[in-house]
This record gives sequence, structure tokens and C-alpha cells, in this order.
Amino acid sequence: MLMPPSVRVFLATEPVDLRASFYRLASHVRATLDHDPQSGHLYVFLGKGGHLVKVLFWDRSGYCIFSKKLESSKFRLPDDIPEGAKRHEVDFAILTLLLEGIDLRGAHRRKSYEPPSFGGAGRKT
Repeated sequence: MLMPPSVRVFLATEPVDLRASFYRLASHVRATLDHDPQSGHLYVFLGKGGHLVKVLFWDRSGYCIFSKKLESSKFRLPDDIPEGAKRHEVDFAILTLLLEGIDLRGAHRRKSYEPPSFGGAGRKT
């Protein structure tokens, strides 16, 4: 899934009644996650049974919902969510794994590459 780098992904850490549709999920983003649902970011909700996930986003002309149901397993949130957090930001790689039904509990991300810094002095020629 290719998205602009300005688009962020937020997981709701508590299960949500996913019989809710556009406006109730948007209201949940405002009231519980303390965000603007029309920001263009993705808001990910897991159902109470763990088999259903919905992703709410605003595309400049209206709300969109992506929904996926796993038939024989449950969606699992990563275990690096801070205690008491109502939302948790993840990147698109984690979102993709989550939507594939991969259990993210106990998964460890390898350290990513960081280019060396040159102390702001610039390159010598």
C-alpha cells in the first residue's frame, strides 16, 4: 500500500463495536482518540471479537471505510503499546502485517538504517 509520507496510521487500543459506520467511528476518533478524523490519517479499529477490523479515513470529499474479517483467526495488536494509551501510532509495514492477520505480539523490529551524520560541516571536496 503506497501512501504519502504525511499520512499517519493510528490504532485504537481498545476494541470498538464495529456495527458503527462512518459518523460513529469519526465521533470515536474525536472523543476517544482525541484526533480530527478529517485529517487524512488512517484510524484502525478492532472489533470486540478480534475477527473484524475497520480502517476509517477522509479522502478530501468524504469518509471511507476499509473493512476486513478473518475467518479462522484473530487480529492482534503489537505488544509495544504503552500502558493506558488510547491510540498507538504505527507505520504502514505494521498495518500491512496486522491486516494479513499476523500476530504482532512479541515481534521485534530490527534497527533501521540511519545514514551517518557529518556534523553539518558539509562534504569536503
